[in-house]
Order: sequence, then C-alpha cells, then structure tokens
Amino acid sequence: MEVACRKEKNTVIVSVTGRMDALCSMDFEKILDEQIAAGETRFILDLSGLEYISSAGLQCVLTTAKKLEPRQGDLILAALKGTVKEVFEISGFSSIFTIAESVDSALAGT
Repeated sequence: MEVACRKEKNTVIVSVTGRMDALCSMDFEKILDEQIAAGETRFILDLSGLEYISSAGLQCVLTTAKKLEPRQGDLILAALKGTVKEVFEISGFSSIFTIAESVDSALAGT
C-alpha cells in the first residue's frame, strides 16, 4: 500500500493505492493521525487506486472519522470502484460516509 498526501482548497487529499489490509492499515492510520495532530480537519480519501480493503482497513477509516468528530472535521471518500466499492456498500459504510464520484467532485462540494 502507498499513501500520498497533498493539500488543495484547505483540504488534505489522501491518495491510497494497492491493498489496505491488517499489515498496512496501521501505517495509514498513523499518517492520518499526524495530519490531524497538525490541525487538519478536512480530508478526501482518493481510493481510485485501492484494489482491496480488509475489515482492519475499514476500521481505520471509521476510527479516523471518529477522531474528526470533536473537531467538526470532514472525511469524504472519493472514486471508489470495483470490489472496494462493493465492500463499502455491503458493510454499510456507504451510508455512514459521504462518497463522491471523483476527487474533483468532492472538492467542488467543500
């Protein structure tokens, strides 16, 4: 799994590629924790390059969202496709999170 962060329109865009499983989901959470500790509160997760997400990965996404709640933060998921999109739908996460078709459409809504 690779994670890259960039900032655009006061929003941190976190691009995740590869597989987010139990082995690497903690790295993902650590990166987002560092961003939150630095004062960031608006995030878009660009999941267009994510091929697989495990329950541990889902848990990290949910944990991050909960950390943002007291800061009135936002976490938008963008560009889900294939199996990853199905996992979010089946798990019910698609009803918990705002999901955008693309990063550009997520940015337009911020």
